[in-house]
Amino acid sequence: MRIFKFGGASVKDAEAVKNAGGILKLHSQDKLVVVISAMGKVTNALEKIVDAHVYQTGEAQSQLDALKNYHLQITSELFSDAKHEVHNKLNNYFVEIEWVLEEPPREYDFVYDQIVSFGELLSTTIVSEWLNENEVANQWLDVRDCLITDNTYREGKIDWDLSTGLFQSRINELFTHSNIIITQGFIGSTTENFSTTLGREGSDYSAAIIAHIMNAESVTIWKDVPGVLNADPKHFSDAQKLIQLSYQDAIELAYYGASVIHPNTIKPLENKNIPLFVKSFNEPLSNGTIIGKDLETKPLIPSFIVKSSQVLISISVKNFSFIAEENLSEIFSDFAAAGIKLNLMQNSAISFSVCIDDTPKKDLLIEKLKVKYKVKYNSDLQLYTIRHYYPSTIEALTVGKEILLEQKSRTTAQLITKDLPK
Repeated sequence: MRIFKFGGASVKDAEAVKNAGGILKLHSQDKLVVVISAMGKVTNALEKIVDAHVYQTGEAQSQLDALKNYHLQITSELFSDAKHEVHNKLNNYFVEIEWVLEEPPREYDFVYDQIVSFGELLSTTIVSEWLNENEVANQWLDVRDCLITDNTYREGKIDWDLSTGLFQSRINELFTHSNIIITQGFIGSTTENFSTTLGREGSDYSAAIIAHIMNAESVTIWKDVPGVLNADPKHFSDAQKLIQLSYQDAIELAYYGASVIHPNTIKPLENKNIPLFVKSFNEPLSNGTIIGKDLETKPLIPSFIVKSSQVLISISVKNFSFIAEENLSEIFSDFAAAGIKLNLMQNSAISFSVCIDDTPKKDLLIEKLKVKYKVKYNSDLQLYTIRHYYPSTIEALTVGKEILLEQKSRTTAQLITKDLPK
């Protein structure tokens, strides 16, 4: 058995669905569990509906109507029969969303999961029905029947024991009917049958969970890039594909912000030595990138990750004493309570510096820190992370920039920079 995962771009419209179907036809003799994300930018659209409902802006219904029209346009291009069962199934989902919108707003994260989870249900229903209509026999699985989490909405924690039993029973039963199972990424369910999500962009993680539980032969993530690139082509015109990566390098790149792989994806695969392939849905016969145990490209190729809109905050004790463990504990607690992730940190004798994404939440946090500490900060910065760096790569990268903070280990360099006046 293998696991395929298709992201939103790979099913964003009717032509994309047909292309994904063509890939599945190439592998129709294999046993496949196919994990699919919401179509295109549907998750973003559903998030706007959540905001409109929770904050009572009056726009939720009009935004839902636009979302409905988007899906109906795709189905009208895929299904010639206006009375096809797919239309009833989609309509039932939209009615369920409307039921949520008719209720008084509840806690944000709970409402988020109940509404946003419909993106994957809609996409997988359309894809499954179209495949069956076009001689690619498959079984549709509601992943919420198998992937059980706690009630940490938006960041559901997997109940591995319960999920393992449910997946193994249900998937093995479905494989008696066809070789292909279509299911959802990103979503799960509590034992009380409330929908949960696994964190933004969590469909990769879903594929890894299923692969781990089912002892899959491999996982393939189908994307709009030829594989894992050593840099974002939007920032680096000479970006190149990495033929292979070790699990460790993949985890490091994901941790520092590489967008190709979700940070939680690697560990379930590494635990069972399941290889991960990243391939292009535009060139399905190309090799892509393989991620596995002890795989490294030789010689080592530097990989670059760029985060813009960064803020560097320096915190020191007002009486000019040392930053001690009790200070750091308190500061970490303040960042955790504000829900702000630290992209880089460094401490000296009298100060503690952190780099974070620029977010409105930072202003409240800075005011809170100022009660007890001296706080200075710089905005509109860039954070560069270079995996397998050479001195020459750092020199080339920092032309025309001032380095505000630099941190190096044996394999990774991180630089916080600001542009020099031209």
